[in-house]
Amino acid sequence: MKDSNVADDVTRAAVELFAQQGYANTSVQQIVEAAGVTKGAMYHYFESKDDLLFGIYETLLSLQKARLDEIIARGGAVEDVLRAVCVDVIETSIEHMAEGTVFFRSMHMLSAPRRQEVTRRRRAYHDEFAELIERGGRDGRFRTDIPVAVLVAHFFSDLHYLSHWYSPEGPEDKTVVAQQLTDLFLTSIRRTDAPA
Repeated sequence: MKDSNVADDVTRAAVELFAQQGYANTSVQQIVEAAGVTKGAMYHYFESKDDLLFGIYETLLSLQKARLDEIIARGGAVEDVLRAVCVDVIETSIEHMAEGTVFFRSMHMLSAPRRQEVTRRRRAYHDEFAELIERGGRDGRFRTDIPVAVLVAHFFSDLHYLSHWYSPEGPEDKTVVAQQLTDLFLTSIRRTDAPA
């Protein structure tokens, strides 16, 4: 088990540096200096810089997938479930904005097996998200004239650009933004003749 202090300090330093100056431009030396630990301490918990980068993805993917499963398990009307999922993934993405920035800028720099694992896990999340839209389509609530893959891409494209425009110091907090983006998405996929 990782020493939470050392592992967390190294991870926080890496996230900040990777987000600011890029994965390729960040050295292990810079990470350990920012974390206030030795290289030996870092290598005790992380085999390599690639291991550290993968750990950032793994943490974020695991968190969001666990939250998704928890929301779906609670049950309820499909639109209410999808709304809760959308709000949650936007809020957690805002809470972990630096990790998300690293995610989209540096995923291609992971080793091939780890890149495939990240892709597999992202697809598993997207498949469950798509299933909610499909269920809403079968129930007559969501439109079926556009492929579900396009609707999923529509939602996640907004999510992927959050780091380009959202600022925690801005006028709206994460919950307001999450609700606004979710409302826009649900309005765009809802059938105009859906039952009340």
